[in-house]
Amino acid sequence: MNNPHWKQLLRNPDHFFAFGFGSGLSPKAPGTVGTLVAIPIFLLLQHLAWPVYLSWLLVTFALGVYWCERSSKALGVHDHGGIVWDEFVGFWVTMFMAPAGWQWVLVGFVLFRFFDILKPWPINWLDKKVHGGFGIMIDDLLAGIYALLVLQLIAYFVRFL
Repeated sequence: MNNPHWKQLLRNPDHFFAFGFGSGLSPKAPGTVGTLVAIPIFLLLQHLAWPVYLSWLLVTFALGVYWCERSSKALGVHDHGGIVWDEFVGFWVTMFMAPAGWQWVLVGFVLFRFFDILKPWPINWLDKKVHGGFGIMIDDLLAGIYALLVLQLIAYFVRFL
C-alpha cells in the first residue's frame, strides 16, 4: 500500500496521526496543508505556560517518531509525502514562546515552510542520512528550531521600532 485512503486512515491510528488527521492526503502541497492544519491546534495551546508547552513538544515529537515509523513501514516508503505529523511538530516548535497575534502566526508559518523546503545544512544531510521515524521527525524539528530562532530575532528587533 503506497497511498492510503481516508477509510484506511480511520482504521489505522498510526496513519491517522502520521497523516495529520487526513491533511497529508492533500493532492497538492501536503506539507503546507499539514502545517496549516497545525495552526488551529497551536491557537489552542499558545497560552500554556512554557514548561507545559515544552512538554507538549517533547511528547508530540516522541509520538511522531513512533507513528511515522509505523506508518512508513506499513506503506513501504521511507518518508511518504503524506506523512505530515513532522510538519505539525516543526510548526509548533517554531511558535514556542512566539509573541501573540495572527501576524506572528503568519510569520512563523512562512519561516517554518521556508526552512522545511530549503533544508539548509545540516537539515539536508539529516534528511538523507537518518531513516525511520526519527529521521522523518528530526529534519522538521531542526527546521522548526531555525524558524524559531529567526522569529525570535525578528520579534526582538520589532520591539525597538
